[in-house]
Amino acid sequence: MKLVVAVVQDKDALKLVEALVEKGYRATKLASTGGFLREGNTTLLLGVDDAQVDDVVAIIKAVCHSREQLVTPLTPVGGPVDSYVPYPVEVLVGGATVFVLDVVRFERV
Repeated sequence: MKLVVAVVQDKDALKLVEALVEKGYRATKLASTGGFLREGNTTLLLGVDDAQVDDVVAIIKAVCHSREQLVTPLTPVGGPVDSYVPYPVEVLVGGATVFVLDVVRFERV
């Protein structure tokens, strides 16, 4: 048994959950916040058999895509503000970060 932890952008979360449920997988959805852009993310927890991990990861890859987004950098805290230029920069966001962990014990009550 494995625990799949997938951190995805909020824009992809609903579509991903729908795709997983359609294939018969159960997921626990947690709200989370990214550290870099401080935007909303969704963390999904899925308990699956070892043989199902590749299928779950394939679904995540098919649904969650990277995209470019313009963001305005935050003002530096405690640093020199005179050299700070608040111009929007284009960054790559989205996709998914996936962790696959061994599960010692699993119970559904």
